[in-house]
Amino acid sequence: MNIAQTKEFILTHPDFRECISSQTVLDALPAMHADFPADMPQRLVEALQAGGIRQLYTHQYTAWETAQKGRDLVVVTPTASGKSLTYLLPIFKRKLENPHSRALLLFPTKALSQDQQASINLFNDRLKADAKIYTYDGDTPGTVRRKIMAAGDFVVTNPDMLHAGILPHHTNWIKLFENLDYVVIDELHTYRGVFGSHVANVIRRLLRICEFYGSRPQFLCCSATIGNPAEHASALTSRDCRLIDENGAPRGSRHILFYNPPVVNKALGVRVSAIKEAARLGALLIQNQISVIFFCRSRVRVELLFSYLRERCPLQKDRIRAYRGGYLPGERRKIEAELREGQILAVVSTNALELGVDIGMLDASVTVGYPGSISSLLQQFGRAGRRQSDALSILMATSDATDQYLAHHPEYFLHRNPEQAVLNTDNLLIVGDHIKCAAFELPFRADEQFGSFTATGEMLQYLTENGVLYHAEDRYHWMSDVYPANQLHLRQGSRENVVIIDITEKGREQTIGELDIFAVPTELHTDAIYIHQGQQYYVEELLWEDLQARVRRINVDYFTDAQDKVEVSILSDEERGHRGGFGLYQGELMLRTRAVMFKKLKLHTHENLGWGDIHLPELEMHSEGAWILLPTEHPLNQRFSAAEVGGMLAGAAQLLGRVAPLVILCDPRDIRARSEVKSASFHAPVIYFYDAVPGGIGLSYKLLQNLPVIAGVALSRLQECSCEAGCPACVGVPDADMNIKTAAAAYLAALSENHG
Repeated sequence: MNIAQTKEFILTHPDFRECISSQTVLDALPAMHADFPADMPQRLVEALQAGGIRQLYTHQYTAWETAQKGRDLVVVTPTASGKSLTYLLPIFKRKLENPHSRALLLFPTKALSQDQQASINLFNDRLKADAKIYTYDGDTPGTVRRKIMAAGDFVVTNPDMLHAGILPHHTNWIKLFENLDYVVIDELHTYRGVFGSHVANVIRRLLRICEFYGSRPQFLCCSATIGNPAEHASALTSRDCRLIDENGAPRGSRHILFYNPPVVNKALGVRVSAIKEAARLGALLIQNQISVIFFCRSRVRVELLFSYLRERCPLQKDRIRAYRGGYLPGERRKIEAELREGQILAVVSTNALELGVDIGMLDASVTVGYPGSISSLLQQFGRAGRRQSDALSILMATSDATDQYLAHHPEYFLHRNPEQAVLNTDNLLIVGDHIKCAAFELPFRADEQFGSFTATGEMLQYLTENGVLYHAEDRYHWMSDVYPANQLHLRQGSRENVVIIDITEKGREQTIGELDIFAVPTELHTDAIYIHQGQQYYVEELLWEDLQARVRRINVDYFTDAQDKVEVSILSDEERGHRGGFGLYQGELMLRTRAVMFKKLKLHTHENLGWGDIHLPELEMHSEGAWILLPTEHPLNQRFSAAEVGGMLAGAAQLLGRVAPLVILCDPRDIRARSEVKSASFHAPVIYFYDAVPGGIGLSYKLLQNLPVIAGVALSRLQECSCEAGCPACVGVPDADMNIKTAAAAYLAALSENHG
């Protein structure tokens, strides 16, 4: 079957047609071409022609013109639109003109770095430029590193390695920094939130070192679709970047379906598991030779769906793969190569394959659960139907309140602009750490400003008073024996990973993967079932201090799902007024998280088979938050009993936390909500919202500013839910003794736009 036939089959098949809540077709678009620029060297033209390119796309032509004028730029076009040429052509032209020219190319992941180096090498071979192109990351051997420092023309790396491996050792990279003409930043949209705020400060340090060596590199940036690309590029690079967003690449027609699994219990609002429905629908695609990529929101869901698909498609099971973080690099590279070569018919992935790694031509994409942002959903949809071929993209809704809102309001995705990427480059915790790193790299002048951070002088004085720096001869010098960049991790969580060791065969222990330490308490605790490429492993022992999990292959009919508990302590608070009789506050919080228990869930049916305790240390995080206080005299306290107030708060917090990202345009993983019937700080019922990232980036404050709108969306979702008294799709776990739905609706109505 082709794509059109497949879609028609789904729309008419009795097992599927009632589940389609929306269908849309995005028409095919022709290519818009431009002739090769008159100032493009003939060698570049011949290299392009050797690769089958007879004309440029219009956005590639505009990027060339902009780069030749010395302007910093950001190109925003869809997946597979030839963005890499927008930076390869300028940097190779400069290399042909000046043999000493250097370029630094930043990609957010090691996988993408390796993938892009292959493309750059291919163009270099066609051009016969003999440029020395190297990838410099954590996997680069020491002997090769020294060669790159001395002779690397184009250095391909990631922000983490630039931060900890290049900038602190800039004296070993003099040739690079003295001759640095271009800095390429690809996948710009991934640098948001805390990670993006760190990377912006790494760029500040980079420019500071370039100034010391007398260079001023030009930025060539590329991004997927976001709401504020030019603003975001400028915030990240400290430069005014010209936006190029008129796509000249062709596009095949895209058929988009919103799929809402059937309700199995209307009173409780329970729907068939989205994973099980994805397996049922996915098997139809695979058995009809439709190549497909599935995206899931967690590692566990990836492994479950992978297992279910292999069971349903025994004839094709050897052409189905799982792909996620935690697999060893060699295993991931092998899967990527098999995808490019067409050996794999289906792959189940986390968002790890959402970025621009070349995975060849795919016919369809199935996203199981809204990934948290429109830009992510567009990226995932864009992984199928590359170039001019038609594509089928399906959003499979879960019972989550956000998914159900989208299932009932598909226009939100279809007609809404993508999210704005948010940075807080001057977050005191972040900028303070990077000023330490910068001082280690080069002493600060007394009058020097770190990027646009206006309080640089105060921060330098503070660090001096605390014995980190010393002030002498109009300079602030680093004075500690500690290597600061090595203590600072750019991404959420810890620099440390826990190694997963298979001990099934005595005397033949082998490492099968690794996991960041913040995910370990809920995924690798003792007695957990860890799934790797469909194979189940029983965690016999978690050696927390040794950063090891020792696992044994096993075959059981269940998987585990852990729960954690968060304790909130208020460090500082600021009253932000009242609404609907509630008190509104914001401030700094201390969060203490501990994994407390796990459930055993039966495969396929997901019924609860039992539970167990988890005994691991708690993890602490300082962040920003906002909270809504329910005063004793509030009418809701008179209308509902104390028990009902608890259910009301829990249900309202569930809904507000789930729909808030739709309004404040952030990743759902970056903001959380929880309720307390009797807060330790207030001795009164309260709902907290907090940024789930160290230091916070102001998302909770933004939520408070948009609270009436968020409450209105939450109330709409609650009223549209088909349940009677509350269910997992709206207020969370229902209570047989009370109508949580009615209580939560009263709470949200008091907060919404029409009440004040």
